[in-house]
Amino acid sequence: MSRAVILDRSSGHTLDLVRSVSRGIVASGKQKTAIRSSFSIERSEPVAKYRQIYERLAERMKTGEYAAESKLPSETELMQEYEASRGTVRKALDLLQEHGYVRKHHGKGVFVLQRDQIEFQFNGIVSFSEVYASLLGRSIQTSVASFEEIEAPTWLADRMNLDPGTRMYRVERVRNFDGEDVILDVNYFVKDLVPGLTKEIAARSIYGYVEHELGLQISYAKRKIAAEDVTELDRLRLDLHDYEYVIVITNDTFLYEGKQFEYTESRHRLDKFQFSDVARR
Repeated sequence: MSRAVILDRSSGHTLDLVRSVSRGIVASGKQKTAIRSSFSIERSEPVAKYRQIYERLAERMKTGEYAAESKLPSETELMQEYEASRGTVRKALDLLQEHGYVRKHHGKGVFVLQRDQIEFQFNGIVSFSEVYASLLGRSIQTSVASFEEIEAPTWLADRMNLDPGTRMYRVERVRNFDGEDVILDVNYFVKDLVPGLTKEIAARSIYGYVEHELGLQISYAKRKIAAEDVTELDRLRLDLHDYEYVIVITNDTFLYEGKQFEYTESRHRLDKFQFSDVARR
């Protein structure tokens, strides 16, 4: 499901996009014979070939071998370099684009993007730790500003179809990027569905805890992006400078069996936000 409302440029104030997204699982490929080339791909681990090409190209961008705004080699050149099919190379390039490393320009090629903005993937469900694991060399920290157990307020109980008095965890987490507090996440989790959540877990990865410790499968999210006025809480938690608006991403996230376990508002400073998606005809 998707909905888009065009930005009102006269006010610069409205951006409303809604889409249902799923949390996917990448299957590993079978082990294959080692490739012999100047940039050979290690085959000691059974990782899909397109994924290995993606990781190798991403690493070359991180080290500056492929500088920001430079053009990547053509598909044909990459096919020869990695001894891969065109479909495999395209799959690797698609993944690079999804993760905000590159942009494809029809008829011109594939170009490396600046990585100083915080990229948000609109077409998947990922945790903060998953998104920023790729940003090597950058100082990125999470601090838990508030952690409390509450009764679901009426507006939230109505939104999540919960019984009055349902116990919730409310968490405020601040994301610091290169010394500046630029993202505020306000999370609400149903206590019965995410038992045992602690402040220490919240400082690491709540999704990691849900999936790996509790053994639950996160299935899909209903997501909305909007530009909103800065609030007092935003001013308290974030380094906003003179910005009067923030980008707010709301997530209603569901488990595999269809139960909603989370509602989140992720509030981003304007200059440190971008979202990426892959559109297909």
